[in-house]
Amino acid sequence: MRIASIDVEGVRRFGRVDGESFVPLAVGQDPLSLLDATVALQWDAPVPFSATGPLHPPLPVTSLRDFITFEQHTAGSLRAVTGKDEVPEAWFEAPAFYFTNPHAAIGSGQDVPMPPGSEVFDFELEVAVVIGRDGYNLSVEEAWEHIGGYTIFNDWSARDLQQREMRVGLGPAKGKDTATTIGPVIVTPDELAASRDGDRLSLDMEVSINGHRIGGDSLANMAWSFAELISYASRGTWVRRGDILGSGTSGGGCLAEFWGWSGAQVPTPLTVGDEVSMTVEGIGTVSNRIVAGPPMHEVPAARRVKWSQPPLP
Repeated sequence: MRIASIDVEGVRRFGRVDGESFVPLAVGQDPLSLLDATVALQWDAPVPFSATGPLHPPLPVTSLRDFITFEQHTAGSLRAVTGKDEVPEAWFEAPAFYFTNPHAAIGSGQDVPMPPGSEVFDFELEVAVVIGRDGYNLSVEEAWEHIGGYTIFNDWSARDLQQREMRVGLGPAKGKDTATTIGPVIVTPDELAASRDGDRLSLDMEVSINGHRIGGDSLANMAWSFAELISYASRGTWVRRGDILGSGTSGGGCLAEFWGWSGAQVPTPLTVGDEVSMTVEGIGTVSNRIVAGPPMHEVPAARRVKWSQPPLP
């Protein structure tokens, strides 16, 4: 099944895509049930579907985790920040991720506003896995049974904001808070069975700006499988149906990586009017245009307070 969400007569609807038709789920049913093949679903009459959008994220977003699993991207991005492309040993020990903002999720064809205060805007080409049913502390073998589908994931990034705030020692915040594109559809695992190569999916990925190809990779180059990511994410906690886990940026999948290799901002950061398109074999294409963002409201610097070390117990 290919799951999507569009407006039908002014109302957001969830459903499946059949060729050039969209078949809405009957009103009153949980749209996340589209991830469960055991649930008997009821449908309304089909309407025309255009993959060029504008679309909504295919399903309601419960949570967003974003991993970093492509070694080439990691090396190039580190070089952009530190001048060295040596990936630390800690990166290989466990799949690192951060939580990002589910309220910033958008669909293909929707405009992306420039983040207030940013002048170095970037994209990140990823594929995400969607959790199909709840699971707790899953083994890798168990995790396969909790995959509901796959979708394209663009983790838009304000690099200047991101670098400044991460000097504090926490993860990215406003540098990743403006938008995350998810879509154009969620493709259930059976649709991609022919692309399985062991425990990986061998899918071509590419990204372009204004019709000019920038880079790409194969999804098979992930350092961990999606089942391994799910197992790690569920360690000692729950993953819930509808949760989305990004693969992390592919090799050649963002501008920051190229800046690391070249030592200069070539290609240049995104500007208003640019259109970014990402295509993943077997899933489809998402496209978004950059527009002017809202004004930046200043927040004052911290009020400094005298402090001293507390007495030790």
